[in-house]
Amino acid sequence: MTMSTIPAAIRQAAQRFGAAEALVDGPVRLSYADLLEHVRQAARMFAAEGVRPRDRVAINAPNTYHWVIAALGALYSGASIVPINTRFTGTESADLVRRSRARALVVAGDFLGVDRLAGIRQAAGAQGLPDLKSVIRIGEPAEGAVCWDEIAACAAEVPLAEIEAIADAVSPDDVSDILFTSGTTGQSKGVLSAHRQALGVAAAWAECGQVTAGDRYLVVNPFFHSFGYKAGILVCLLTGATIIPQAVFDVKQTIELIGRERVSVLPGAPTIFQALLAEPALDKSSLRLAVTGAAVVPVTLVERMRAELGFGIVLTAYGLTEAVVATMCRPGDEAEVVSRTSGRATAGFEVAIHGGEIVLRGPNVMLGYLDDPEATAKAVDADGWLHTGDVGKLDDAGNLTITDRLKDMYICGGFNVYPAEVEQALSRLDGVRDVAVVGVPDERLGEVGKAFVVGDLTEDEVLAYCKECLANYKRPRSVRFVDQLPRNASGKVLKRELKERP
Repeated sequence: MTMSTIPAAIRQAAQRFGAAEALVDGPVRLSYADLLEHVRQAARMFAAEGVRPRDRVAINAPNTYHWVIAALGALYSGASIVPINTRFTGTESADLVRRSRARALVVAGDFLGVDRLAGIRQAAGAQGLPDLKSVIRIGEPAEGAVCWDEIAACAAEVPLAEIEAIADAVSPDDVSDILFTSGTTGQSKGVLSAHRQALGVAAAWAECGQVTAGDRYLVVNPFFHSFGYKAGILVCLLTGATIIPQAVFDVKQTIELIGRERVSVLPGAPTIFQALLAEPALDKSSLRLAVTGAAVVPVTLVERMRAELGFGIVLTAYGLTEAVVATMCRPGDEAEVVSRTSGRATAGFEVAIHGGEIVLRGPNVMLGYLDDPEATAKAVDADGWLHTGDVGKLDDAGNLTITDRLKDMYICGGFNVYPAEVEQALSRLDGVRDVAVVGVPDERLGEVGKAFVVGDLTEDEVLAYCKECLANYKRPRSVRFVDQLPRNASGKVLKRELKERP
């Protein structure tokens, strides 16, 4: 086992940082040495539950210490992890469990008023989830599931030496994770990444942000997203920084955590920093590094983050699930550069503009899409260039500016929304004859969906249906009924024209 695997990184972190705090979540405070022991115990539990190397373990839970231990434990057991968006409905979650052929599922109990396990089981129906053999439930017990508190008892069935041998056998090129991302066809795709790639982008992100063992990192970005997992958990693992997870962003709780835990690193969407700027009670003395993006970042916001919030370093970055982080600003960049661009190539990437489209090439381009060689070949060409679907330009210093999107994707509250997926769902509603969804500006969330529907329904009926089958950030916030959708000669909907309508 080399340092290009996550199990090796976990061991080395315990050796290098030992008694230093690795993970702080309320009353739970674990050192790096403690973290290794908890990870080993979780790995032995997974082995006892029948998880074998190269199996998949799905995780559907919020940002808590459980997610960190479950994910690292699964990786230590030689499995790949499949993070599931906690905003997904039971139908969406069951689909990912089924398509990834997950052997085990780690699932939260009641979170945000939803019993996710019950929703998944109901959605699976009579067909069931034939590959799923084990469920580990965080929180209250559930029939047919191992309770989180029973992990130690399960782990006792597997000798430590056995799991250590499995961890030793993990290869840098083994698949570490499958992160699902929606495509323009509306069909979500599972992005395959290797251990060496996950660690490679984390190391590059840590270098750009100058993250060290003295940092305390408040992770608001969801662990189910590459930002929270790879630019969060793995960055801390490599540097010895302390992971402080926050399950749901709440400005009052964030302020309390920053003060009590002396938070120094805080990435997040621009809305997080705008909320903090409105709170005079914030103790900003410990803040050092902010990384933002996923929306327009005004120059004035960067300047205020530095002057009023005390961030010595404010950076922006560009990436996508298929590459995680491809460009990033650097400490010392002017506010104008941080605001106007997404920085320069990092993590070994080449960045180029082919026919106006941003393309990327390097060692951390995804291995491919799960069970979809056709989509993989379309995304990564014969020369190894990943076609992003984004339009941009490079300045003389190599800084990348995103100018448009080839795809119709918009960003709601920091989450990518693909209209084709929403349109596909709405087309299944009786009474909808034609539909198009576009992103429109929203002061709080950046952009929200607006649905244009041809059909005999009411807005309340459409929105109620969306609530049943779509995650909250995907749901249109308004509906406009039209006699017909504007189309060009080839039949393509003219979405730009729709966006201009009041």
